[in-house]
Amino acid sequence: MPFREAFLVEGGETGALLRSHDWSATSLGMPGGWPQALKTLVGVMLGSQQPMLIVWGPDYITLYNDGYAAMCGARHPAALGGSFRDLWHDIWDQVEPILARAYAGEATHMDGIAFIMHRNGYPEETYFSFGYTPVRDEAGQVVGMFCACAETTGRVQAERRASAERERLEQLFAQAPSFMAVLRGREHRFELANPAYRRLVGDRPLLGRTVAEALPDAVNQGYLDLLDTVYRSGDAFTATASKLTLQGVADGAEVELYLDFVYQPIFDDDGAVTGVFVEGVDVTDRALAEIALRRNEAELRFLNADLERQVILRSNERGLTWLVSPDLLGVLHPDGYFERLNPAWEVVLGWSESEIAGRSVLDLIHPDDVERTAEVVGALAGGTPVFRFENRYRTRDGGYRWLSWTAVPEGGRSYCSGRDITEEKAREAALAQAQEALRQAQKMEAVGQLTGGVAHDFNNLLTVIKSSTDLLKRPGLAEDRRRRYVDAISDTVARAAKLTGQLLAFARRQALKPETFNVGAGVAAISEMVGTLTGARIAIVVEVPETPCYVHADPSQFDTALVNMAVNARDTMEGEGRLTIRVGAVSGIPPLDIRGDAFVAVSLTDTGSGIAAGDLHRIFEPFYTTKGVGQGTGLGLSQVFGFAKQSGGEVLVESEPGRGSTFTLYLPRVSGLSETARPLEEAEPLTEGHGTCVLVVEDNPEVGRFATQTLAELGYHTVWATSAADALRQLEKIPFRFEVVFSDIVMPGMNGIELAKEIVRRRPDLPVVLASGYSHVLAEEGAHGFELLHKPYSVEQLSRVLRKAVAGSRRGRRDRL
Repeated sequence: MPFREAFLVEGGETGALLRSHDWSATSLGMPGGWPQALKTLVGVMLGSQQPMLIVWGPDYITLYNDGYAAMCGARHPAALGGSFRDLWHDIWDQVEPILARAYAGEATHMDGIAFIMHRNGYPEETYFSFGYTPVRDEAGQVVGMFCACAETTGRVQAERRASAERERLEQLFAQAPSFMAVLRGREHRFELANPAYRRLVGDRPLLGRTVAEALPDAVNQGYLDLLDTVYRSGDAFTATASKLTLQGVADGAEVELYLDFVYQPIFDDDGAVTGVFVEGVDVTDRALAEIALRRNEAELRFLNADLERQVILRSNERGLTWLVSPDLLGVLHPDGYFERLNPAWEVVLGWSESEIAGRSVLDLIHPDDVERTAEVVGALAGGTPVFRFENRYRTRDGGYRWLSWTAVPEGGRSYCSGRDITEEKAREAALAQAQEALRQAQKMEAVGQLTGGVAHDFNNLLTVIKSSTDLLKRPGLAEDRRRRYVDAISDTVARAAKLTGQLLAFARRQALKPETFNVGAGVAAISEMVGTLTGARIAIVVEVPETPCYVHADPSQFDTALVNMAVNARDTMEGEGRLTIRVGAVSGIPPLDIRGDAFVAVSLTDTGSGIAAGDLHRIFEPFYTTKGVGQGTGLGLSQVFGFAKQSGGEVLVESEPGRGSTFTLYLPRVSGLSETARPLEEAEPLTEGHGTCVLVVEDNPEVGRFATQTLAELGYHTVWATSAADALRQLEKIPFRFEVVFSDIVMPGMNGIELAKEIVRRRPDLPVVLASGYSHVLAEEGAHGFELLHKPYSVEQLSRVLRKAVAGSRRGRRDRL
């Protein structure tokens, strides 16, 4: 039976449901016994059109009006009189903390809060603005909560649609081929300007500036007055081939433009002019062509009036140009020789016209340029013009000069103009050399940072070797202990060789050589070196995904960049902390609003002191450093920046003072190349030499003595030469005495690779095996196809490579027989 209490008389459909609800089954009891505060709030709620809600008591009993019922969706009317927790069970983890604050006596107000609701049986994204106000009883205790709210889902969705539409229009605006701009207010302040407009005015700063501020040179030419007229009258203005002269931003030179454009007034809803829309096209080429045509027509009329005088005058002008031009001018015959030449040939190259005319152009061309030049001469003979073709001409004194040619065929001849660009080429070469020097300086700074850590590791390894050799000298040593010490020495040598190989690979000097590689594998491989660099007090954590992430970049420069970022992190942590290196595939670069492109992100996060906000914009500048004198050149992070840009990527930093830093290197992701796994070489037993004669070439006495003794133990006969010249003399004494040559690479005078080439020239059937710990020749040119044994090598490796070389040589001799 409906209740008739006065505070329940309003409320529409929800009010009727409140009056007919069985409240005796709830902790509130009959409405007549409700607290006065609750009655008052219910009366206010039912009399309001705004969505309102009351939550009462520890059971969170829910009362609301028609406005809030619409927000409940399909959960109304079952939610009326029930628990607020049951009403919003799907978003309770978001609602409960706010409700708890209200029950604790704290009022809250929130705008645009997002919830994922299932109020209509399916998930939907909703937005609300609401305030939770605590309700107290006569004793001042919080007994409930009152909420006035509004659902803003529709408004948010409409704003999103409007934003998307604006972005679409801005894209169309930016991509339009014609120049466009939007000017606001009586001062004609730039609100928008598309790329075509910015290019037109020389990429000046425009947005936020008035026309008078951004384009002062246009004011005196009457364009500001035209804008004022359009703004004042509301009438559009159209111009055709209107001349505009702008001052060049970079060099101050004047640029003359001719434009077709329209000034279109922009009106608000009340019909008042609020701005001017500018749109047009650059018709400079067309206008200049028309001006030239009119000028030519005038000249033609003038020539017709006094043809003979004009012909003589023009001939004199052309003849004077031919004589005084600093460029090489000539008329080329289809058969490839110059018929006529101007005096500049003798000035630039030293050859007179009589020495060159009638002579094939290929006679004076640099040998490396002959083939290309012959192709160009053939193209001219076929009627194809040539522009900016570069080659080298021999001068009378025997040198060469670079020339840039433009040639146009006409009437069976080609009319050629060559400009001397030798100095430009020299500047380009000097710039390339300076850039290479900068890259090497950056590399060597990183190598220098490694020195301390590598020295520490080598001292540890030498300690193991020294201790083991001392123990091996003790008399009466048991066989198992002797074997243990020998194994320790062998294992330690292998670790030292691995460390040396890592350092040499990292320090190699070479030009940029991009290749496709797996970033995860590269980071994992160099992480051990990073640990050496940072020291034991810094924990290194490497997180690499299982799925390979491939990039196309220079692996050496990548390693350098990684080490430089690690050095920077180490210094900010003052030798103690945690460095986390993460690798992952990402789509786009969110901080730069680059979306959809595939990148590999390599991030280094440290727990150091962070970077001050004032230094963030300068940390990638060359030679900028916040370290003390002698603690760094400031080249490290500039190398990272340069490598990222050269590789088509970016490098970003996030940092707060006292909270560490994260450097993230983004490189474009590419498809991986399939790699065929190489079978591992199985260890082979020692092979006896059976009297095979080996010519050992080694300038170091200790290494030479050890090599000959080792080979003797294996059953080889040896002859030891201490230089390449000595080795060649030994070969001449008894030409067919030796079956293999075993030579070091780094030696005074002729090196090992040069010796091997000479031996192959003299004795093509005599195999040569090279050995080296490191050689700049080897690093730059490779082993030239010879067998190569890396120092330090084991007896097993030496035995195997000699057996392989001798067996191959013998097999080749049998095949020839």
